[in-house]
Amino acid sequence: MAAEFLGEFMRLDKYLKVSRIIKRRTIANEACDAGKIEVNGKVQRASYDVKVGDRITVNMGTVPRSYQVVEVSEHALKEDAAKMYKMI
Repeated sequence: MAAEFLGEFMRLDKYLKVSRIIKRRTIANEACDAGKIEVNGKVQRASYDVKVGDRITVNMGTVPRSYQVVEVSEHALKEDAAKMYKMI
């Protein structure tokens, strides 16, 4: 059963890093621990499983930024990383 979901979910901290929303996974993990990352309006831990359709809000810096998850992929080239989400 778990095999059919392979590739559809990814840890929040890893998604933030692979999609290049946040540059390093450790920084993404620390931001989650500090309560600066929300998914669908709720503060989430780094272990949250991101799926297509989730809305991620990053409250770092002066202006919060929101993203809609379009694709979940284990690896992304620099050119393709922005295709994993759309800004909202």
